Amino acid sequence: MTSYNIVRFKVMPGKDRAFLEAHGPGKIDWPGLTSGVIVKVADGDYCLIGEWQDAQALQSAMPRMIATLDTFRHLLVPVAGGVTEAFSGAAVLAIG
Repeated sequence: MTSYNIVRFKVMPGKDRAFLEAHGPGKIDWPGLTSGVIVKVADGDYCLIGEWQDAQALQSAMPRMIATLDTFRHLLVPVAGGVTEAFSGAAVLAIG
């Protein structure tokens, strides 16, 4: 069953470009990721939404996602006791 993850990031002022470049072509190597987008929800506030083949693919990719995060962690403002807020789960309703 298709799974999704949503990760919120608060980027330090003036570091938006570096944050986005950290996710650019050739930077993401997460097997099982079907598609992904980064949505700007406010100044310096972004959400990454990833679509995964299934929950196992998402779980298996965690070490690589953390390795990617480690390349730009220094650009982030702490939120919710860390530098990200992350949520994931199985799709329960398709709309559109």
